[in-house]
Amino acid sequence: MEGATAASGPLPDEWWQHHFDPHSPELAPCLYETLAPMRERCPVAHSDRYDGFWVVTRYEDVLEVAQDWQTFSSAHGLTVPRAPIAVRNLPVEVDPPIQRIYKRLITPYFTPMAVAAYEQATRELVNRLIDNFVEAGSCEFMNEFARPFPSLAFFDMVISAPPEDIDRVAYMASKASLPNDPEAGECWLGLSAWIRDFIERRRRQPKRGDVVDAVIRATVDGRPITDDESVGLIQLIILGGLETTASALGLWFHRFCGRPEIPALLRGSPELIPDAVEELLRIDSPFISISRTAVQDGKIGDQAIRSGDKVVLYWASANRDNAEFSTPDDFDLGREHNRHLAFGVGPHRCAGSNLARLNLRIGLEESLRRLHDIRLQDGADIHFHSTSTRSPLALPITFTPGPRRVTAS
Repeated sequence: MEGATAASGPLPDEWWQHHFDPHSPELAPCLYETLAPMRERCPVAHSDRYDGFWVVTRYEDVLEVAQDWQTFSSAHGLTVPRAPIAVRNLPVEVDPPIQRIYKRLITPYFTPMAVAAYEQATRELVNRLIDNFVEAGSCEFMNEFARPFPSLAFFDMVISAPPEDIDRVAYMASKASLPNDPEAGECWLGLSAWIRDFIERRRRQPKRGDVVDAVIRATVDGRPITDDESVGLIQLIILGGLETTASALGLWFHRFCGRPEIPALLRGSPELIPDAVEELLRIDSPFISISRTAVQDGKIGDQAIRSGDKVVLYWASANRDNAEFSTPDDFDLGREHNRHLAFGVGPHRCAGSNLARLNLRIGLEESLRRLHDIRLQDGADIHFHSTSTRSPLALPITFTPGPRRVTAS
């Protein structure tokens, strides 16, 4: 059982051995059930879709390829198509050494100490969102909590976006992350245009000492950073932090609906929530795959790979590999080792992982404290998207109605 609804069986062997398609709506409801036999019987499968690519599913292979940037490059195009974008996402779509230069511009603003400054404001934001629906005893969790929470937190606290822009740009960022959405292409271009305008406005304003200032006033290899580079860096920061955090919360609350003992345990022992975040990241990874291109001949396991071959690494499959994790499909807070790959690994490991952990921890602490007896609404039919990220498209839930907070007038 995956969350609250019974999982369908895996797709046919012929499909995943030869015609694997990350964009297929057939894959979304049975992602994990399809990845499991691939790990066991064909851990490096070749698909004839999109001019051909390899699908890598075992933990050991995913780990090795992700760290070998000299052979498997991030800078030579994606394996499968996406909506057109105006500029590349930086630093994720380039390789070292230039990748390291870009990443060093932003990492100081996402250290544990840096993001700790957002704790109180984040907690207030979470409770303000919960106040909007707690008395009703029901909500559409994705639209009323999971998606607005990281968007409002990020645009307000991290980049100080104008309040009047936040709703519009958060909408574009969310739509751009859904490859099959008919608005995705328009929203990609709209998001890039907004970032370019935002950068121009910030250049005319006094410095605030935040990550935006660091990006737009940076030098790269002794020269001023270009406009496209600035846009690409801020675009990646936005997209990397919003849909993945929203997806994680949606996946986890879907699981809670079918496994009420998990929220009950965490409600009774909130000190376990940081460990629960790590285990939930492993078992319900929001960031499920990434693409690479071989730039020289190599091997993945026993499979020869030729220069020019495209490769998709499945973090979500690696995180459920029983060669690395015992009983990998079980939620288990007693794991001695949990070296999950939910934030990636190697040079391109997520720079914003500390911010994501803060948001996810506080999101769970406050929502589980205030929402009890969480269930799917009667008749709810949950659908997922599963491309590079995985998320419920909608999650209508019920819970015991509770009071809004009493605030001083």
